Amino acid sequence: MKHVELGSLDEIPVGEGRTFTVEGDQIAVFRLRDGSLRALDAVCPHRGGPLADGLADERVVVCPLHGQTFDLCSGAETGGADVSVRSYAVAAVDGVIRLSRS
Repeated sequence: MKHVELGSLDEIPVGEGRTFTVEGDQIAVFRLRDGSLRALDAVCPHRGGPLADGLADERVVVCPLHGQTFDLCSGAETGGADVSVRSYAVAAVDGVIRLSRS
């Protein structure tokens, strides 16, 4: 397992997401209202929507372009569509966002 430091936790306001580039991949990191972090591929597979700009709650993020909804833990599309995005382990360590990749 490889750990990648993305930046300061302060870069993401509570309740929002931000996109980071990791080794050529776009990854959306969400800072939920309870302070926890979630990370998914940043590009919706349906039409390339920017998931970090979507509305997120404690469970899901909604693509801002066409409303596809993805589970923030698994990356599975929750509306029955046969698409998904990859999810990543992410945590804040001493105020720094750290992503785990295999």
